[in-house]
Amino acid sequence: MAELLLRCILGPRLRRVHRRPRHHGQPDPAGPGFYYQPRILEKHADSILGWAYVLWSVSYYTSPLLLLYFYRKGYIVMSKIIPATPYASAFLLFLTGVACLRGMSRWSNPEYVEFITILAETKKQNTEENKRRLASYSFDFDHWPMDFSWSEVTSPKGGNVPNGGVPLLKPELQCRGAGDGFACNILRLPCQFVSYLIAKSFGRRMLYPGSVSLLQKAIMPMLIQGQTRLMEEYQGKRAKLISCDGNQIDTVFVDRRAEGTENGKKLVICCEGNAGFYEVGCVSTPLEAGYSVLGWNHPGFAGSTGVPFPQNEANAMDVVIQYAMHRLDFTPDTIIMYAWSIGGFTATWATMNYPEISALVLDASFDDLVPLALKVMPETCRGLVTRTVREYLNLNNAEQLCKYQGPLVLIRRTKDEIITTIPDDIMSNRGNDLLLKLLQFRYPKVMAEEGVRVVREWLSASNPLQQTALYSRYEVHDDWCVSVLQSYRSEHGHIFPWTVGEDMTAEGRRQLAIFLAHKYMRNFDATHCTPLPASEFPMPWSL
Repeated sequence: MAELLLRCILGPRLRRVHRRPRHHGQPDPAGPGFYYQPRILEKHADSILGWAYVLWSVSYYTSPLLLLYFYRKGYIVMSKIIPATPYASAFLLFLTGVACLRGMSRWSNPEYVEFITILAETKKQNTEENKRRLASYSFDFDHWPMDFSWSEVTSPKGGNVPNGGVPLLKPELQCRGAGDGFACNILRLPCQFVSYLIAKSFGRRMLYPGSVSLLQKAIMPMLIQGQTRLMEEYQGKRAKLISCDGNQIDTVFVDRRAEGTENGKKLVICCEGNAGFYEVGCVSTPLEAGYSVLGWNHPGFAGSTGVPFPQNEANAMDVVIQYAMHRLDFTPDTIIMYAWSIGGFTATWATMNYPEISALVLDASFDDLVPLALKVMPETCRGLVTRTVREYLNLNNAEQLCKYQGPLVLIRRTKDEIITTIPDDIMSNRGNDLLLKLLQFRYPKVMAEEGVRVVREWLSASNPLQQTALYSRYEVHDDWCVSVLQSYRSEHGHIFPWTVGEDMTAEGRRQLAIFLAHKYMRNFDATHCTPLPASEFPMPWSL
């Protein structure tokens, strides 16, 4: 009895009962799911504790300003702090009492008691039957039992790696005007300290606003609604993964293999944007197209723990892929990486480190973070911003993309307002630079000076009519281009970079350059945040 009461006091907040567990394939007797209805005492206690959490969050984010204010007013002295201690203790005691009253209210609610009993049984015996019963409930994810850990398999990317992280491409930072290594490091110390403070404070939150807890609290009803759709309409399976840095990664898997369709046999792993969550993010596009789908939340987003720095992002991506291969039983040649916006970093990391992955789709992504960071910061901070990004927030998508040898496609939003450095200028879209860097790596002879010029001209065309006119003006013949590329591959193999075009006329190289740009990039007439329809979800071109 006392143990059950303690569980109710310390237990998670229950939000929804998706459906009663099905038994032996029989229909669900309880019908559709429903939102958990707390009793009056629990409801008011939750409200009080919620406002206390908001107050704490606001105080945390404004702490530098508050400390400065209190210091200037002379409040940070023992003669002022000691008299305030009883008030703080009384407030904490009050919150403890509220939490106990909430637990007592839960204790008297049969619905919560049934849930907390199932949760306790699952933590003791994490069997498939218990997990199936627990999956009927939506609750605070930090209480969810672990389903898969990076340590369960021997991973060349995630096992026995230094500093608890998988390998990343590191930028080469130069110290201008200093040849000696020790002197260079000494001169860099002040800049490194400032860069560290910027990255760890507002820099990371500007880059990943979805990690701000107040924002998550504000959109929680929307997340619950999206989660309900995945669980009840698509029979999604939620799982907690543990990455090599100890972060808990919140995932959902929708299995379509039983449907017997070609799309259902393939798994699309979705990488969300900087304010995207799998509950309301880009997973809808491949779901509507009939694919099996694995969605996951960035570290620090919703049920995932940690903070979304590049190293943590890569660690999370690694365990998601390991989970897909070793627990969900998908082979790399049936996995497709799909990323929207900033999710291009983890998707390109995945294809760089798991080159057997069958395909990559990048939607509204960019080549490098530095130009976009400079766009929103003062010109006087150019050097500091560049150093901060390179050292702590280095999202080098293009560099990672060029390491992948497989088929891929880039989707450019023609009205994108986020990854353009000049408003309403399609030529400043950083997706253009991503395409150019990819083509220059894969086809360096074709992408000589003349090739770059015509591809830029093709990129300036923002609608199909303009692109068709350009195709006709340069007399691009698809059959001829395909035959040239197939002939080269049969003779020299498929490993990039290719030297195709080395002995070709300038006219032939121009035609080939436009053909390749057309095959590697698709236009979508929309803004950055417009959901991609399933009809616009392309599979990459391949010879």
